[in-house]
Amino acid sequence: MINDPHAPIFVISVAAELAEMHPQTLRQYDRLGIVQPSRAPGRARRYSQHDIEMLREVQRLSQEGVSLEGIRRIMELENQVDALRAKVRELAGELEAVSAHMASHPMRSHGRVFAAGLTGGDIVALARGQRPRPRSQAVMVWRPQRPRE
Repeated sequence: MINDPHAPIFVISVAAELAEMHPQTLRQYDRLGIVQPSRAPGRARRYSQHDIEMLREVQRLSQEGVSLEGIRRIMELENQVDALRAKVRELAGELEAVSAHMASHPMRSHGRVFAAGLTGGDIVALARGQRPRPRSQAVMVWRPQRPRE
């Protein structure tokens, strides 16, 4: 059993057999950017279990009549969605930690949690009182200070 589904462990012949494809098909998919395996020293391709699952999905889409360019775009978008989900999980964890800290210190003034750039989606953690650079290109999320009684 493989613990890390992204571990590059299969050589192309084994990956082709597991995906029920010809090794040349895997090379073509790599050239087209559809499924790009890791490279071992000497530039040899190494496929992960995740890559094998992607190859099976490519095969399914192809059998349903989706063009290779369409498949490439679908895979690209799925990778972007996965990256965005990971970023959301990371930010939610940071926000939860800050919220827990704020709850345990209700009388302290709290600054910004993070800033998100309008272009590229860059997320930058900011210390209290720190401003993003450049200011005009960022969206900031913060918790307003509660009025003191």
